[in-house]
Amino acid sequence: MSAPWYTTSTAFLEALTEVGVRYVFANLGSDHSGLIEAYARARAGGTVDRFPELVLCPHESVAFSAAQGYAQATGQAQAVLVHVECGTQNIGGMLHNAAKGRVPVLVFAGASPVTQYGEHTGSRDEFIQWMQDVHDQRGLVRGYTKYDYEIRVADNVKQIVHRAAQIATSDPAGPVYLVGAREVMEQRLEPASADRPEYALDRYTPVEPAALAPDTVRAVGAALAGAERPVIVTSYLGRDREAVPALVDLAERLAAPVIESVPMWLNFPADHPLHGGHQWNIPERNPLLAAADVVLVLGSDVPWIPVRNRPAAGARVFVVDIDPLKEQMPLWHVPAEVFARADLGTATRQLTEFLDEPGRLDAHAVRERLAAASAGRQRHLRELIAREQPDPEVITPEYLLGCLREELAAVDGETIVLTEAITNYLPVSEHLRRERPGGLIGSGGGSLGWYAGAAIGVKLARPDALVISVVGDGTYLFGVPASAQWTARRYGVPSLTVILDNEGWQAPKVSALGVHPEGAAAAADDFGVGFAPGADLPAVAAAAGGALARTVDDPADLPAALEEVVETVRSGRSAVLAARLAPVEDPARRAGRDTGPAAP
Repeated sequence: MSAPWYTTSTAFLEALTEVGVRYVFANLGSDHSGLIEAYARARAGGTVDRFPELVLCPHESVAFSAAQGYAQATGQAQAVLVHVECGTQNIGGMLHNAAKGRVPVLVFAGASPVTQYGEHTGSRDEFIQWMQDVHDQRGLVRGYTKYDYEIRVADNVKQIVHRAAQIATSDPAGPVYLVGAREVMEQRLEPASADRPEYALDRYTPVEPAALAPDTVRAVGAALAGAERPVIVTSYLGRDREAVPALVDLAERLAAPVIESVPMWLNFPADHPLHGGHQWNIPERNPLLAAADVVLVLGSDVPWIPVRNRPAAGARVFVVDIDPLKEQMPLWHVPAEVFARADLGTATRQLTEFLDEPGRLDAHAVRERLAAASAGRQRHLRELIAREQPDPEVITPEYLLGCLREELAAVDGETIVLTEAITNYLPVSEHLRRERPGGLIGSGGGSLGWYAGAAIGVKLARPDALVISVVGDGTYLFGVPASAQWTARRYGVPSLTVILDNEGWQAPKVSALGVHPEGAAAAADDFGVGFAPGADLPAVAAAAGGALARTVDDPADLPAALEEVVETVRSGRSAVLAARLAPVEDPARRAGRDTGPAAP
């Protein structure tokens, strides 16, 4: 009797399951023959449950962002399967997002076969395998991954996968990248060879969360206790959902406002009186930050933008972070007295325990700060509500988001909003005003299109949740919506996409105005960023994935349209709603400009 079929690919897929991978988001190629055969044999033998489920994605960026979205919703790294160096380059932007957002993702890319005369099973037999043979495939990703390695022999493949997962999930988390030539992935081996005791999964656990040293707790805690106007700034403490209530406890002990700066997570409940607001690329100084005498930065890459907005010169600044020096950012600095590396939830609880000791805080001062913060928050909320009043002529982002907030308030169960609205990041944060940890997620970086695949991953992770993406029209197109919508329909993971459609790229215009506010581009509204003539963006989703497609340009029609698309998604069908905003460039001012050759 012949030995059972067991190859490097078999062991690799088993190892993925062992490290907690439930889904392999795949864009298959000629280098994946061993994996394809392993899946087919397992299905034929009724043992495919020992492998992760294969989710086919017609574009690699969708596959990667789906894995990232699942990890963001659960904390569990998922796997991405891409084709050699071409597929690797197609995940480039999404790899950036996971790296900057500190999200664990395990990528496996095949490599061109290493033999060409049939020396081994899997030797080159297609012309493309010569063209895809490059000097340093792993070098394509090395600036963004925590670990990269080549699987060179069959026997230790599980060791390599377990180590890669350990590195990916240890804070600061991030993506890892493995490659394997076709001959190696086809190699036969004994199952026992892949399950040696020293490769046991319990010997590859993530690094335990770090705590602040006692002296650091005393130094930071004493500064906070003695502050008259303490302020806390955070961007990504909400990566750990359990850290959010811990931050609420700390803020309440101090009556310290919490500012969410460039938040890619919900870090602090928006309905809390100590919420100090959100800041993105605001051109003026944040009054809370400007008045603070002690600032605690709890997990932030950009706590403020120095040329526009910073604490006062005499303010004492303390940085506590899982990545306090931003070692992957060549130019970065915050003028802090203390830089401490610690798990954010753990450090927050330590500081609260210090402040709870008798005599640490002035109860009268705390009450006065709380009253002032509550009054300030109420004033700001009234201002936000005033901005949400409808304009009878055009849909505004504030009105749209206020209507969406009211619609979601009527939904029973969990709702998760994916935000990738770029120049409307601030309105999304301020007007949706999410309250539940995990209820608002961003890409973590600056490469557009994350939302499309992320919605798939989040819905797979939270099948009972209503998943909504709020994006601009430029971001919508970057997401390869045809690929994403096809995948969503195939695997039964519907979501709602709301497009803030201003027929152009607002971000380059804003950037140009920031540098040349009175320049020629500003005078003529000539930025080259308009998308006119406008496209029927929701129709892409209808054609590729059977989604309900709606476009609204009358403010009076918006509430009913939102109700329709939400109910559609809750019934099991994806929907895309484009709300036509004021165009990014003024058509009247464009009329006299040369727009290129006339159509034939």
